[in-house]
Amino acid sequence: MPSRRDLVHRAAAAIAVTSALGLGALGWGSTLLGEYSVMDMGGGQAAHAHGTRTGPGSPGSGLSVTELVADPLRVPDVRVELVARQQTIEIPGGRPVEGYTVNGTSPGPTIRARQGDLVEVEFRNESVAAGATLHWHGIDVPNAADGVAGITQDAVPAGGHHTYRFTADDAGTYWYHSHQVSHEQVEGGLLGAIVIEPVQPPAGTGDTDAVALLHVYGGQHTLNGRVQDEHLPTEPGATARIRVINTDQGTAAVWSASPFRVVATDGHEVNGPAVVEGRKVLIPAGGRVDFAVQAPAHRSGRLHVGGARSISIGDPGAGDAGATPSARQSSETLDLLAYGDPAPPGFDPQSPDRTFDYVIGRRLGLIDGRPGNFWTINGRLFPDVPMFHVREGDVVVMRVVNDSGEVHPMHLHGHHVLVLSRDGNPASGSPWWVDSLDVHPGEKYEIAFIADNPGIWSDHCHTLPHAVDGLVAHVMYEGVSTPFTINGGAGNQPE
Repeated sequence: MPSRRDLVHRAAAAIAVTSALGLGALGWGSTLLGEYSVMDMGGGQAAHAHGTRTGPGSPGSGLSVTELVADPLRVPDVRVELVARQQTIEIPGGRPVEGYTVNGTSPGPTIRARQGDLVEVEFRNESVAAGATLHWHGIDVPNAADGVAGITQDAVPAGGHHTYRFTADDAGTYWYHSHQVSHEQVEGGLLGAIVIEPVQPPAGTGDTDAVALLHVYGGQHTLNGRVQDEHLPTEPGATARIRVINTDQGTAAVWSASPFRVVATDGHEVNGPAVVEGRKVLIPAGGRVDFAVQAPAHRSGRLHVGGARSISIGDPGAGDAGATPSARQSSETLDLLAYGDPAPPGFDPQSPDRTFDYVIGRRLGLIDGRPGNFWTINGRLFPDVPMFHVREGDVVVMRVVNDSGEVHPMHLHGHHVLVLSRDGNPASGSPWWVDSLDVHPGEKYEIAFIADNPGIWSDHCHTLPHAVDGLVAHVMYEGVSTPFTINGGAGNQPE
């Protein structure tokens, strides 16, 4: 649902529209969407004005997104059935809320696979009236499995089913959620965690492994679906790996009075993670950070996750009662741009094939007859926003600029991006690979990725109400098309 501030903005915009009739109100910009295809966005060849390319090439329509699949002949290593329902969610330690469940709970079951496994998920929508999908947030799945209604599939109607198949190539911490009416269904609990375990675990990153999924249900801050703190039994001196997943709409803070290390961001291991003391770590909406915490000798340490909940780590017999007291949140933030040891990223971002600008702003306008103070991309209102055309194998550099007044956790589907610089300051630590990146007001990031996963991919803000209000663009590979449409008879509404 829109925030109180957004409702005020929209009311003001409506008044402005009424008062400005005949006085150039349409100069703000007005779009009527109806049924549309993302293929029509970005103005076709005009989209090249938003970026540069060395060499020829243009988008085409020779390959459907439905053909971009995992090996259809391979027998899956992991098979899972997930059933979505629209129902009351019982919140241990809190009050029930109306929302969505997966296999009867929210969060849904944690899926665990081993790096290299072929994962097959049979998804059934038992009772979600608006339809539902599953998006595999942070996993670079083949495009047909991306789960975005109206782009890679139709929403699965109540009583319907859909099969997702992908290879778990990258070990790490991920999550799944609906990408149909996502601003309602994700907030309402249609989500769960995924852990892909490495073939060979890195040394010193965890004798004990635990997921800490953060979500707010009707104002109740939960840890793994409970309005309760947790205790993780860990032998003295042993290291616990805590996989923190932020499924909410805003930034989550994690801190501790005890030393810890950040060992992974968004599923990628940090090279040479140093001990962190007296600083908090901020996790964007949609982001994941893995922490390594060593259990103290005679009592439990405490890791504060998300501000309202905590995990005590240590003496199996002590429980939470034996944990160190709560620590005040530090005013200093760990800068991941300079954390860890440098290492070769595996490609050269200094000579890109494509360079794009993604400038976020805001202005009054109308979208589908709805007045509001909407987000803009490169000065334009949705759907008249850039389509970032690439060719497979391109090295792509994108300059993300936030000229608006709010934080935007930017999420590119199907790819991880390497952070090159922030406000002109180059990265100096471990290669900082992310799929969810907080861009604060006034900040300018330069990021890079290799176009190695053909398809049509959303590139949007993961504060999902912002996506509803137009903060969505797409990366489109040359020669790829989609037969699916948005707002048509299938009821596809990805945001």
